[in-house]
Order: sequence, then C-alpha cells, then structure tokens
Amino acid sequence: MRIVIAGGHGQIALHLERHLAARGDTSVGIIRNPDHADDLRAAGAEPAVLDLESASAEQVADVVRGADAVVFAAGAGPGSGSARKLTVDRDAAALLAEGAQLAGVRRYLMISAMNADITPPPDMDETFATYLRAKSEADADVRGRDLDWTVLRPGALTNEPATGRVRIAEKLPRGSITREDVALVLLELLDSPETAHRQVEVTGGEQSVAEAVAQLAHQGDHS
Repeated sequence: MRIVIAGGHGQIALHLERHLAARGDTSVGIIRNPDHADDLRAAGAEPAVLDLESASAEQVADVVRGADAVVFAAGAGPGSGSARKLTVDRDAAALLAEGAQLAGVRRYLMISAMNADITPPPDMDETFATYLRAKSEADADVRGRDLDWTVLRPGALTNEPATGRVRIAEKLPRGSITREDVALVLLELLDSPETAHRQVEVTGGEQSVAEAVAQLAHQGDHS
C-alpha cells in the first residue's frame, strides 16, 4: 500500500510510518518544515514538503494521487493559539479531503479527539474549547463527503510503549491510550475497508488491536 499522512512529523504519524515500513508498505509524510525530512526518512517514509495552511487542493491532490489511503494526523500542537486550531485542525483536514477527492483517493482516516462534540463547560480553557470545536467541525466535514472515511477519536494520549490492547466503541468512558497504540489501530483500519463510515472512540483496553478492529468491521457489516 501507499499511504499519505498529513502531519507526517507528528508522534503518531512517525509510529505509523515505522510500522508501515516494517511490513513493506510505502508512506509519504506531508510536512511543513523541510528540516523534518530526515526524521521521516529515518522512519522509512518519503517526505513531501507542503504547507497545508497555504496550499491549494490541487497541490494536495498532486501529493496524494495514486495513494491507497490518506491519514489526517496533523495538528497545530501545544502552544498554538485558537486561530491555528482552526486553520490546521479543521481547515487542513478539509483540504486533505478535497485533495483526496480530486485525486480519486477514497479511503480517509481521521485522527480526531474524544469528546470533540461536547458543549465546553464555562471553565474550560478557551484555546482547548476551540480545539475541540475545530475537531468536531472537521469530523462533520469529512463525514459529509463522498469518501470511505473512518473517524478515530482517541482518549488522552501518552508516550508509554504500545500495549497492543485497546477498546473501541462509538462512545467510551474517559481513558488514555499510547500514541503507538493509536498508530497500530490506524494500521489495522487501513487493512479493514469494512470499517468505513464509522466514527469511534478508542482507549487502552483488554482486546488485541486486531480483535477490536475485526469486531468493529463485523459490526459495520450489520449496521
């Protein structure tokens, strides 16, 4: 497979790129900063330098054309203000979807966030509230497109080693999950086209990644 990952230098993306390379698949990581290119090559990925905050859909289409799937793993990141939550976490996700449609790439995996659709309580940090709104609006945009999308909403992310065990459902209690486990779930979703048109949450759990995704695929067959 050839997979194009927006936000190719993010921690989840780098894990995914390493796992794709280990099994012989090709990944292309879209990055804004050319200084990150060597990190992607070290992970086994091809870097593609493109700023998703200023690129056109046609430019994105040129990068993703011929891919089997695209993965949105970009994010404005900690320390960024509300404005970039909207231009990266929301608008860049829509731009990737538009580019995929222009290029004829149907499979789209979105890394979102648990509780993206909640009404923020009054005491929530304004930037974090904007981040959740950006994620919610990005998810809604992708769900409304003629794509084979899957929206994955992880719980609180940690940098612990992968456990290989997760819990996946449409709604879950609050929980955490390692970034590498999220990457392993994405890897399994790429192999499971039956999981298209599903939006699910994921945390650490008791099932193996393969079992949890297979169960999700089976549910999709009967939905």
